[in-house]
Amino acid sequence: FMLPLRLLRSLLIASLIALPAAAAHADKPATIRIGVAQQGAGDPPTFGGSSAATVQLQQLVEKEFAADGIKVEWLFFKGAGPAVNEAIANKALDFAYQGDLPAVLARSNGIKTRLLLAASVRSGIKIAVPPGSAIRSIKDLKDRRVSIFRGTNLQLVADNALAKNGLGERDLRVINLDAASSLAALASKGIDASVGDYALYKLRDAGLAKIIYESQNDGPQLTRQTHLLVLDDFDRAHPDIVQRVVTAFVKGAQWSSDEANRDALFKLWAKSGVPYSSWQADYANQRLKDRLSPLIDPFVVARYKAVAQDALNLKLIRQPVDVDVWFEPKYLDNALRTLKLEHYWPRYDAAGKPLS
Repeated sequence: FMLPLRLLRSLLIASLIALPAAAAHADKPATIRIGVAQQGAGDPPTFGGSSAATVQLQQLVEKEFAADGIKVEWLFFKGAGPAVNEAIANKALDFAYQGDLPAVLARSNGIKTRLLLAASVRSGIKIAVPPGSAIRSIKDLKDRRVSIFRGTNLQLVADNALAKNGLGERDLRVINLDAASSLAALASKGIDASVGDYALYKLRDAGLAKIIYESQNDGPQLTRQTHLLVLDDFDRAHPDIVQRVVTAFVKGAQWSSDEANRDALFKLWAKSGVPYSSWQADYANQRLKDRLSPLIDPFVVARYKAVAQDALNLKLIRQPVDVDVWFEPKYLDNALRTLKLEHYWPRYDAAGKPLS
């Protein structure tokens, strides 16, 4: 049985045309894996406090890839940033939401990632003590048992706040505890003080803690930043997917930054187990646009440079980190252009002052 020559040629051409399309389809990942440097709460786990949390709660990435049949997995890590780094090193993630210091530690150890956008910026640390404690200020922490979750983006801000008061970690009896263990230890008076985040407001409101210090009151240099990053290999293999993920995150940042959504935003984040009142307290006297901007502006770049330098000075890393080549702003710039948001968020200079 012989096919006519003309038909054979047509079938051959059709199959050659189909090849690139089939290859492109086969090349798509079956799953996009996003790591979160938090324990998460609920089933399925959720979190709050950043535009990344909004993206997860509103399923913006899932909606973006639903028609492609690509699944999205959000993986939560009780061990926070250090545990996320381990997963990145094992190639068990494609993207990660984490803080500035852990990412610097990983980068210094040769783990290849690209920073794509900011997820929350200008977040302060809080220091809390038991309600009846005689500790009134940072200076009173000398020789006290203080929990600090080492390797997370709380640590360097705490170190800088201590330094402003003539102290270092060696002047305290530092205990390395994760977020949940630290809250439990403080509530049971097993420690004298805890360095933490917005979760401390819940203890305060329950009458189990007193907050003696909030670092954002000392200026933007004493704040911490978080970001979305992508693994180099994934970025090289799937730039189109990276673009769509970044665009979904920018949409989440825009919704989160709209003051008309403040009430709805805090109610959404309250699904994470951190109550509405805690988000109100954490964002008091701050505009949503200033905290939830995705921009890689001079302020964000300067903060990551400062974190890299501080980590080197404190011997947390051995190799310096070149921050300038680490950021990959092209996807963010494309998303801002596409969504017509180039001028939506204010930009800040290295010192944290608004750029005209």
